[in-house]
Amino acid sequence: MLLKNAKLGIAPLTWTNDDKPEIGKENTFAQCLSEMALAGYEGCEIGSQFPKDIETLKFELELRGLRIANQWFSFTATCDTVSAVQEAFLKHIRFLKALGTNIVGGGEFGRSIVALESVPIVNETQPSRPILTAAEWKTFAERIEALGKIAYNEGMTLCFHHHMGTCVETVEETERLLNDCDSKYVSLNYDSGHFYFAGANPLSALKKFVTRVSHVHLKNVRPEVLATVKTQKLSFLAAVMAGIFTIPGDSAGAIDFKELFYVLDAIKNSGTDHNSYSNWLIVEAEQDPRKAHPLKTALSARAYLKETLGH
Repeated sequence: MLLKNAKLGIAPLTWTNDDKPEIGKENTFAQCLSEMALAGYEGCEIGSQFPKDIETLKFELELRGLRIANQWFSFTATCDTVSAVQEAFLKHIRFLKALGTNIVGGGEFGRSIVALESVPIVNETQPSRPILTAAEWKTFAERIEALGKIAYNEGMTLCFHHHMGTCVETVEETERLLNDCDSKYVSLNYDSGHFYFAGANPLSALKKFVTRVSHVHLKNVRPEVLATVKTQKLSFLAAVMAGIFTIPGDSAGAIDFKELFYVLDAIKNSGTDHNSYSNWLIVEAEQDPRKAHPLKTALSARAYLKETLGH
């Protein structure tokens, strides 16, 4: 059995899309939660359709035996001071804390091209995404660490998510940020699919960063679609709609998740009586739910995890 202490969850992006709300709008919050539970997951991340009232959300979760793992926070440290976002960030992490999680994950969406549907997500000759100057990077990293301190003082862990179309997309940029931020305040939300999309080897990236990983997104990539994204110069959202992402275990995907699980299983967690990753593994594969049936997709991914992990 691998990763016997890890918690298995799924993101609501299988049913809906926060970046393009019209996608999956027919899939209700209640349907989403019920199908997550039916598929055998322990928990989930929070989507845009989820209730904002804590007690209402708690009731719906407890009814189905689910827990909250995380809710995305869009950092804007390339644009905004810490004081400008502190109130919103504190409200966000206290909401999550009240729901019983200690993780707050998100990526830097200041100046990102993720939502720009006319801009190619991959431009190998002249990137359209933000490339920071040395001075801009210093300010950015200092602000992320400061937000990490705020989270730490609230008993939460800031898990930074590298993401296509942002200033932290590559392995090198991820490494630079982690090196510039104290591990006490900033950890990594590792995403296998975003590293592959960025041209990296997800296994090598995980080995490099494994001691800083506090949250994991299990995302697969279809290489044939990736080739189309490059040749047709598709935007990020167009790439999603074209099927760039898929679930672990899909034969059309390129990533060997079992190798990733072996690496996570070998982490030495200080102060524990086991030696493997014990936080959340989140199936996250945003797709067009009209093409990839949400419940069927969730069931298929869960079956693969059970076969591969042994639980």
